[in-house]
Amino acid sequence: MKRRLMLVSNSTLYGGGYLEHCQQQIQDFFGKEVKRILFVPYALHDRDAYTKTARNKFKTLGYEVESVDETSDPVEAVRKAEGIFIGGGNTFRLLKALYDSKLVTEIKKRVLQDGIPYMGSSAGTNVSTISINTTNDMPIVYPPTFAAIGLVPFNINPHYLDPNVNSKHMGETREQRIIQYHEEPDTPCVLGLREGCMLLVEDNKATLLGCTKARLFQRGQQTTEYEPGSDLSFLLTDAQ
Repeated sequence: MKRRLMLVSNSTLYGGGYLEHCQQQIQDFFGKEVKRILFVPYALHDRDAYTKTARNKFKTLGYEVESVDETSDPVEAVRKAEGIFIGGGNTFRLLKALYDSKLVTEIKKRVLQDGIPYMGSSAGTNVSTISINTTNDMPIVYPPTFAAIGLVPFNINPHYLDPNVNSKHMGETREQRIIQYHEEPDTPCVLGLREGCMLLVEDNKATLLGCTKARLFQRGQQTTEYEPGSDLSFLLTDAQ
């Protein structure tokens, strides 16, 4: 396995522009060997505008962007890609489009067997995991399955929010919803990535990066907090 992943919680952090909070990590991740990145804009309805946003940002970082939506053969585009970036939006829409375009298996092969770098943000991070069961999004479309690409053997909850003790909102908290997920049998652990948080995976090593903590939920166990810089490689074992 040669995987190299950067799984970002959010594309935009309060007070900054698109991918501004993680631009140094992007450059460190893709490095100088990658010149052209294949962008997957399937999570948003206006794919052209989304591609323009990503292309403009990556240009400032020294990379060219090709959108898979602009190619005549998405599968062939993935096969030729030097690196892949899947952006955020609606996770159900994204996963359905990936299956419709026959890209799920192809992306998994290119990342895990060929070792090309994969970056996801928000929904793009969700689809890199076992399933999209722990997304925050509404099921506006119905993919053939909730099973995702499976680049890591656990789930992620991007944009994780802590309960607000001063709020008068009586609805379920993010914590309660993840606990409900773990009430079902055989559910993997869930890493809650707060805004500004990201997970770097290199082969069998996983490191928490960014400016905020992450919260780990494991079925039948107490939750655990992890600081930026923490080694989370234990999450990559199938036993978790």
